[in-house]
Amino acid sequence: MNLWTAAEAAAATGGNATGDWTVSGVSIDTRTIQPGDLFVALTDVRDGHDFVADALAKGAGAAMVSRIPDGVKDTAPLLVVDDVLAALERLGMAGRKRTQARVVAVTGSVGKTSTKEMLATVLDRQARCHAAEASYNNQWGVPLTLARMPRETDFAVIEIGMNHPGEIAPLARLARPHVAAITTVAAVHLEAFEDVDGIAREKAAIFDGLEPAGVAILPGEIDTTPILLAAADARAGRVETFGAGEANTLRLTHLDLTDVATVAQIEIGDVTHLVRIATPGRHFAMNAVAVLGAVRALGGDVTLAARDLSFWTPPEGRGTRETILLDAVEHEGIILIDDAFNANPTSMAAALEVLAATRPDHGIGRIARGRRIAVLGDMLELGDGEAALHAGLAALPHLAEVDLVHCAGPLMRHLWEALPAEKQGRWSETAEELAADAHHLIDAGDVLLVKGSKGSRVSRVVDAVRKLGHPQGA
Repeated sequence: MNLWTAAEAAAATGGNATGDWTVSGVSIDTRTIQPGDLFVALTDVRDGHDFVADALAKGAGAAMVSRIPDGVKDTAPLLVVDDVLAALERLGMAGRKRTQARVVAVTGSVGKTSTKEMLATVLDRQARCHAAEASYNNQWGVPLTLARMPRETDFAVIEIGMNHPGEIAPLARLARPHVAAITTVAAVHLEAFEDVDGIAREKAAIFDGLEPAGVAILPGEIDTTPILLAAADARAGRVETFGAGEANTLRLTHLDLTDVATVAQIEIGDVTHLVRIATPGRHFAMNAVAVLGAVRALGGDVTLAARDLSFWTPPEGRGTRETILLDAVEHEGIILIDDAFNANPTSMAAALEVLAATRPDHGIGRIARGRRIAVLGDMLELGDGEAALHAGLAALPHLAEVDLVHCAGPLMRHLWEALPAEKQGRWSETAEELAADAHHLIDAGDVLLVKGSKGSRVSRVVDAVRKLGHPQGA
């Protein structure tokens, strides 16, 4: 695929190209670079210029740099720019400008990556769809996604995130979406905001980038809905709200959660669609409502999208389920729910609901009755109220269905102390301590949820549990 020629990239960025090269992709990481990629030498913790020689040796078609690095000849295929990040932004802007794609942008405190992946799954089965990789949703991830977009793209799905005020609007203006969706607003990144209302105002800034007559999609039943609505009404050509209530234009009208699936009836306009998702979760069903609304706003086929949501599974670490076979002879094992990528009070509640809906197996392990067990790590970046927010998890209704809660981290100590004695498992200062004792935490027949912020490192527990047996698809 011809993504960028030297002349096109130079014109887009205002840089100077050496040689007459063509690239087929754009990369910022020499560990995953593919032959023919344009390597972008960003400077963050490490200076990307130190890896240019390696990128070219691995077959990069060219490198975008602000200076010629040591060990690289001045005749090498380069794009020399004044500032690499600014040039990447300009390349992304040019990538967006040259395509006729219908673009949807997604943000939200919880569920934006899952919603982005749902959209990519269903739209890719209808036309040529380009979507953000992983959680590439920040000041370099959004322009990188746009710079990677092929000319002939029909649909583009862009994820936009933030950590501080003022970050979303510039990225939304860069993406220029025809549809902008907010999944929800919750107590996340409170260290950088005075309150949840401030988070809502920042999330609502995604509407600043809407194309003329663009469509805003937002949750209609949360405390900050009025803030989101005010921003959407000021900037969007049409506003859609989603939820279960009749006042919403996009509705979840019925929901069944089983051990292994979510079955939902979703009303879009005057048509009710049956949706099956291959993992349980009320939050996944609500995300699906927003997805079908976005598909309609993009001009896609909603009926096909509703059907094709059955092909979607959660991204790794965001609620993925698997069976860990502890006894290969007797075929006895546990169900592991890996939700270790991130956590906040809202997503904790959703994950515990999934755990409560999953049935353990009885009579097959050392303990006669299978258990629902949670291993929970610290929720980070919650600001001054972090202790109370952790302790408050003890009042979540679905915790009543959980048999045992193990906690890792100084903040999770507050939850552990608030739990009834019969639900208190182990508390440890670090997740590594729990991981080292993983074989004592579980038994055949159990269902194990592991959840925490990425920085809590509870993924170490997931890794340790996997090493106890043979993973199989659940």
